[in-house]
Formats: sequence, structure tokens, C-alpha cells
Amino acid sequence: MAEIYNYKQTFVDTLQQLYGKELEYTTNRERYNALARIIRIYAGDNWRESKEAIIQSNQKQVYYFSMEFLMGRLLTNNLMNLGIYNDVADSLAELGIDINDLENAEDDAGLGNGGLGRLAACFLDSIASLGYPGQGNSIRYQYGFFKQNIRDGYQQETVDPWLLDGKYEWEINRYDEAVEIGYGGYTSITHNEEGNAQVEYVPETKILAVPYDVPVIGQGTKTTNTLRLWKAEPFYDYPIAGGSFEDYEHDTRSITNFLYPDDSTHEGRKLRLKQQYFFSSAGVHWLLERFLYENTSFDTLPDKIVIQINDTHPTLVIPELMRLLLDEYGYTWERAWDIVSNAVAYTNHTILAEALESWPVEYVSELFPRVYQIIEEIDRRFRTLLFNTYGDDRDKIERLAIISGGQVRMAYLAIVGSFSVNGVAALHTEILKNQEMRDFYDLFPEKFNNKTNGVTHRRWFAYANPELAALVTSKIGDAWLKHPEDEFKKLLNYKDDIQFRNDFMAIKKQHKEKLAKHIEAVTGVEVDVNSIFDIQIKRLHAYKRQLLNVLHIIYLYNRLKTDSTFKMQPRTFIFGAKSAPSYAFAKQVIKLINTVAERVNNDPATNHLLKVVFLPNYNVSQAELLFPAADVSEQISTAGKEASGTGNMKFMMNGALTIGTLDGANVEIDELVGDDNIVIFGMTDEEVDKLRSSNTYVSWDYYHNDPRIKAVLDLIAQPKILANNDKLSDTEFNLILDDLLMHNDSYFVLKDFASYIEAQERVDQLYQDQETWAKICIHNIAMSGFFSSDRTIEDYVRDIWHIEPIKFNQD
Repeated sequence: MAEIYNYKQTFVDTLQQLYGKELEYTTNRERYNALARIIRIYAGDNWRESKEAIIQSNQKQVYYFSMEFLMGRLLTNNLMNLGIYNDVADSLAELGIDINDLENAEDDAGLGNGGLGRLAACFLDSIASLGYPGQGNSIRYQYGFFKQNIRDGYQQETVDPWLLDGKYEWEINRYDEAVEIGYGGYTSITHNEEGNAQVEYVPETKILAVPYDVPVIGQGTKTTNTLRLWKAEPFYDYPIAGGSFEDYEHDTRSITNFLYPDDSTHEGRKLRLKQQYFFSSAGVHWLLERFLYENTSFDTLPDKIVIQINDTHPTLVIPELMRLLLDEYGYTWERAWDIVSNAVAYTNHTILAEALESWPVEYVSELFPRVYQIIEEIDRRFRTLLFNTYGDDRDKIERLAIISGGQVRMAYLAIVGSFSVNGVAALHTEILKNQEMRDFYDLFPEKFNNKTNGVTHRRWFAYANPELAALVTSKIGDAWLKHPEDEFKKLLNYKDDIQFRNDFMAIKKQHKEKLAKHIEAVTGVEVDVNSIFDIQIKRLHAYKRQLLNVLHIIYLYNRLKTDSTFKMQPRTFIFGAKSAPSYAFAKQVIKLINTVAERVNNDPATNHLLKVVFLPNYNVSQAELLFPAADVSEQISTAGKEASGTGNMKFMMNGALTIGTLDGANVEIDELVGDDNIVIFGMTDEEVDKLRSSNTYVSWDYYHNDPRIKAVLDLIAQPKILANNDKLSDTEFNLILDDLLMHNDSYFVLKDFASYIEAQERVDQLYQDQETWAKICIHNIAMSGFFSSDRTIEDYVRDIWHIEPIKFNQD
């Protein structure tokens, strides 16, 4: 960066302009703000040139619609991608400023929660770094998901004040491109001058969708794309019928206040649906307006634009685009449908019914009357297709219908209205095709395809683990930055290199020491850096089976207390997870983890061998500490339930051993590394499906027949004894016990428990041989290149998007 590297006064001047202070009187937060602004301005030329090049060449581009983009901090990422990190760090050092202090002053952007959002962020990075034209579309959440605090072991939610300064330094307000969004109201039929009928939609309420643009900077390329975030704002001159402006303003702003509002009430569910329409409608308006820069008709829209909807949240893109083409631009139904159904592609991320989304008809028709009419017509025409295909098979027609049982099925609407439907791991896609969406696959086999997820190796390897990246580069060169799948495999030649193994293990220990300091600072718990760091970090859900992990910890504790002959490698179990605020079971699991942690961490008879840590408010910045420090990666979901997972890939890339089920992308990790370099346990998805359908599983049998399970559950059933604390209620963990026993253990925790214990014993044995352990870790890194999101994006480009790199003038 010339302005900083050659002329440090730019930084000082920017601070003075922003805050009216001399350098020595500014805070690290103010210094970060100034630096971020300078970098954004510096990247502005490439950003502008990228937009102009796309317009001038009129080339096809992708719009990636996602409810979440879990971007994390951007300072380091942007400096690294621009290739100026060292220059900037050195220049700041000459001013007496440690760049690490400014990095830590940046808040994680509150734009996502879990794997869905982190995947979207990785995809944006790869699209830009590969030089492709691709824009993100989402919501500018005022308070993010929530900030998680742990009080007496319980999760407490507070707002995430990530926009405390009032703005995000990486964004630019584009108020001049604001879009009008309507809710409620009615439709009427009018006739144009030719006498043709036209539908007019008259909304009850109108609001503004105001865009904020964030540059997405590619690594080693001029390509700079855009993440557009929409904020809901009121019309200040809007007439309010039967209400106050304050109520109107409050209702408007609530649409973009929180990611995933509490959906335990009707109003909360309606708010979620309003959010989905808000960013879908605004994004469609945006892409249509941009399309008209170089085109006079939407006839060629599918040749110039592909809309990738990331899960079902943006599905209203389909009827909204139909609405605009029909009502605003005068297209016939047949022509409009041909355009829409050839422009939209759908990524499915789950087979869980709760996540496939169905909305009550009364919600959709009340909030979006014209859009609902269009969905009704899509459903009517689809039912006709089904009748023509299957005859009067009413059960099948109803089973596939978009509107059925008073519900609008969003996944079905997405499938019918898209030209491509992809799963995100080989197993997941096969389950979709052969089980969950078999009828749709039979009807539209050409639509279904697999695109195994990936993660950006730049952020999760090069930037999060620079010491290991430097070691790897010293052996195989730096071509892995551009070609990780082929280049990383060269590390297989160094598995038997004693010095390389020792260097790898030394770097791992450095990261464990760094994480240990963070753990002590945040939780007060001191951990042994020579112990196995066994880490499970992911959204808390029953199918992800954090419960299985903590049951095993209780088993270990019981055995240490009762079996004097039992020996184990010292182990530190580390959890990071948020529960949805209304998900009572998951919150009880968090309380159980923290109760167990309090007990075992304070028992001098065992705490030299066993520690448990729950890190509150797990986010991207914590992940960047956790992945490089991990020895063991816990990927233990019930087989057939995890679509893919991406944490498993980040752990693998940083040299951790996976203990997991054959679920999601674990299947492909297992195929790549081989049985000697991963620890697999539990039932397969076929075995799970067979056991579930046979109705022969009785979880009580496992309680009665396995004394290890009985001892663990009996202790959980006595919270006061478990916690060594009389303040806990006798029913503290009843939801957990009921789920396992009274509700027959839906996710087969007890069924897989014995296999999990055996797998953990194998991990323990492997770790005793540090030479073998290092070889396993290096083997995992060597095979991790397949899971780069660059490979995933190239697969999307080849099979779905059919886009080309941006054609700059000099190209």
C-alpha cells in the first residue's frame, strides 16, 4: 500500500480527519477504523474497474443469495489478499503500532451464525480470488444473531453490538440505490390501453431497503466483487393510517435487527418470513437494474445472470422475479417462467424437515398477496404436470405439491423453480436423490447434482496458521495458494522427514499455548498444553451430538474415580457452540457441559488428566485460534443427518485427526486419507435408516444392559450430586434424560456410545506414539487440498454457472 508504506503520514492524517486527535491520543479501535478506511479506499480502484469490466463486456455473473455471510474480521484477510500485509505492518511498527492490536480491535461482523454463513463467506473469497464475477446478497443485521454469555453454566443471550460505532468500516452506503418493498395490502385487475388485463399490487405498508456495499477482495488478482447488505428503513414522509410513525418505524427496523428472530411465536415467525422476502425482493430489484445497464430486454437474462439461492431462505426470489416480469415488464406467464426457471439454481443444505421450511398459507397470503397468487399459479401448473405424468395418483400429487395441508413448502418451490438442485457432499446428495427427494429426482433427474463443500485455504490455513504455511512453503513452494489440491499432496513426501515432523509438532504446540492463554483469559481455566486438545465447535443441535461427547467425558471421569488401574493420556475437551434462544434441549446440553466442567476441573484427583472447557460466544475469530491448535476433531453427528460440515475440513487442513461417523463430508475425508488416518465409529446411514424403519430400537435396553451408560445417566439424573451443588434442581437435566429414554433416543446416542468409547481409546493409543501421530496429521494436511472452496467454485462454474473470469481491458 503506497499511501502507508511510502508515506505514513496518510495514516496519521486519516486519524486526525476522523477523530480530531494526534496519533498518541487515539485508541486501537480508532486506529483500526482509520486503517480499514484507508484499505477500502486503496482497494477502490480495483473495485470500480471490476464493475466497469463486467458492464463493458456484458458477461455472465452469479448472484449468491444467502441469509448469512459469516465474514469474521476482514482486516488481516484484506491485507493478505492485497499482498500488502507485511508492508503495512512494518510501516505501522515505525509509528510504534503493533498491527495485532488493530486486528484485535475489529469486531466480528454480525452477519451469520453457523456453517451456512461461513460457507457463503468462503465462496465469495474463492469466486473473487479465481477472478470470477460474483456478488453476494444478504441483510445488514443491526445486532447479528446474539452475543452468548455463560452465567452459572447457562447460556444467556444479549445483543451483539458489532455496529456500536454506527457503521461498518468496510461498507459504503448506497442510499441512492434504495429499493421500495411492500407488505400486505391487496391486488386489483386493471386494463391497459390495448384492453389487456393487468394485475396491480397495492401494498398496505411500504418501506425502504437501503443497500450497503462491502468489497470482496480476491487474492493475487484485480477482481473485487461486492457483498450487498440491505437495511430496512422507513419512509419519513409515509402516511400512516391508523397508527403512529413510531410504531411504523419500529416495525420497519425490526426486519433487519436480528438474524433468525425467535420463531416460537406467530409474530416471530412472520418476522422471519418478512426478512426472507425483504432481501430476496431487494436483491432481485438490484440485479434487474444492473442487467439493464447493457441490455434492453430480459429475454437473455439466463444467459447473463445466474441466481444461486443458498438453502431455502431466499426461495421467494422465484415468485418475486415472476411478479416483476409479469406485472412491471409485461411478460406472459410462459415466457416469464422460462426466464426464471433457467436463471435460478438451488443449493440444498439439509435433510432435516425442520430446516426445509414450510410457511402457513395465511402468513404468505397476508404478507405478500401478489406473490402468493403467483405461488398458487406455480402450484396449479405443477399439479397439472404431475397429473399428466402420473395420472390420477392423488397421493403422489399431494406429496409433491408446493402448497399442501395449508403450508407453502419452500424447498419444493425451490426445486420446481430452479434449473439446478445440488447437494453439498456425496452422501448428502445420494440421500436427497434416493430418499428425501426421491420423487423429485424421478421427475427431474437432470436437475440434481453434487457439489461437495470446501473452505478457503487462504483464510483457514495461510492466514490462520502462518507458521505452518511458512513451513509448508519452505518444502513445496507457494503454488499451493493457487492450486491446493495438487500441491498439498507433495507433503506426502515429508511424512518420513524427522525434522519436518518435529517442526510441525512444535508449531502445533505453539498454537496450543496461544489457545491456552486465551482459554485462561476468557474462562479462568488453566489447561495443559501437553494434553490432547479434543475440540468440538459447531452449532448446538441434537443431531450434531455434543451430548454424546459429554456423556463420554462423564464416563471417563467415572472410570478415573472408580478404576485405579485405568490409564489415559491427559486430555482437554473444548466446546464452542451457540443454541438457538428457544431451543430448550440444546440449552440444557450447554448447562450439562458446564456442570461437568465445573466438577472435573475442580477435582484434584483427576484434573491433571481431564479438563473441560466451554468457550462462550464462539465465532470466526475464536475459530482461527481453535483450528490450528486442535489435536482431535470431533465430527460425531448421527450418520445421514449432517449435509456436509466444513469444520471437519478446517481441522483436517490444520493437521488434526478426525474422530467421526460416516456422515456428510467425513465420508469423503475417509476415502481420501484412508482408514489408518481417521478414526471412524458408529452406524452408517444405511444402518440408521434400517434401524429407524424397523421400529426395533429400544433405548431403555441400552440403559439396562450397558453398566457404563447406566452409571452416566444415573449421575445426570442426580444433578446435585453431579454438580456437587445443592442449588441445582432435581429436574435440571430432565429434557436430556427424556430425549434419551422416554423419547427413544432419536439420534441414537446410546446406540453409538460403545463404539464411540472404542474409537476414543484408539485415539488415545495413537497419541502415545508421537511419530505415528505426526505422520497421520501430515497425511491429513496433504490430502486436504480437495476441500478448498476454490475446487468447489470451479465445480459450480463448470456444471451450473457457466461464467468466465472478468475480462479487464488489458486482458
